Order: sequence, then C-alpha cells, then structure tokens
Amino acid sequence: MGGPIRHGLYVLIAFVSAGLAWYYGIAWMQGGGNILNLPSFFLDAFRSGDAAAFLTVDILAAWIVYMIWVVPDAVRIGLGARTGWLFLVLSFIGTCFAFPLYLVRRERHLAKAGQTG
Repeated sequence: MGGPIRHGLYVLIAFVSAGLAWYYGIAWMQGGGNILNLPSFFLDAFRSGDAAAFLTVDILAAWIVYMIWVVPDAVRIGLGARTGWLFLVLSFIGTCFAFPLYLVRRERHLAKAGQTG
C-alpha cells in the first residue's frame, strides 16, 4: 500500500478509534469513573471480565513500550525530543490516536530525509 494511502488510513484509524474509545471512556466517567486516576481506570477495566482483562493487559503493555520508545526514536531519526514528547503526551488521549499519527510523521520525515527507518 502506497505511502499516501497508508498514511490516510493511519490518520482515519487514529481519529475513529480515539472517538470510539472516548465514547466509552466518557460513559465510564459518567458512571463514576475518574480518568485522572489511572490505576483505578485500568483496574476497573481489568476486573470487567476475561476479555476486558486480556485487552487491558495488552494495551497497557503496548502503551508502556510506546512511551519508552517514542522519544528516543524521534531523537534518533532527527525529529527531536520535543516531537517525541508531544507524541508521548498525545498517547494520554489514546495509544490508538498517538501511535498511528506518530508513524505518519515518522515515515514522512524519513522519506524526506531519504532514509527508510
């Protein structure tokens, strides 16, 4: 799949998935959940059932790895620490939002620089 098509798909996934995730996140907060209390947020999700526990562990692990990786990667490829920190902060909206948007930014930067990544 070509870069522009893939990038468009990444952006679409970022916004649609963040919208859907926050739809349920807002419903959870209206039921008394506190999004600012991350341990409570993840424990509520984990305790909701086996499928929810599976997905909670999966996304939490992916988010932690993303947060460890994104700033050093941005520095390494020449985007700079500031860009890496921006995308780390965006991951608090959702990894589903920040990660695909970072991939678009990363791939466009590398293509412009004549690198492959």
